[in-house]
Amino acid sequence: MTPDDPLLKILACPLDKGPLHLLLPDERVASEEALYNPRLRRRYPIVDGIPQLLPSSGEQVPEDEHEELLKRMAP
Repeated sequence: MTPDDPLLKILACPLDKGPLHLLLPDERVASEEALYNPRLRRRYPIVDGIPQLLPSSGEQVPEDEHEELLKRMAP
C-alpha cells in the first residue's frame, strides 16, 4: 500500500469509524506496514497487502510507542 492509495480515503477504524493513517516500514526496526488509529492508539496490520481490520486483529499501542508511531505516519 502506498500513501497515495485511494483505498486509504475510505478505510476506517472498525471501533470508532474514524480515519486510519498508513505507517510506513521503518528500516531501523523490523516493522511492516500497518494502519494506525492515533485516537484509540490501535495498530492494524497489513498482511500481503490486505489490511486486517477486524477489531480483534488490532493491537493496543503503549504510550511510549505512540509518540514514535506519530513520526512514522505517512502525510
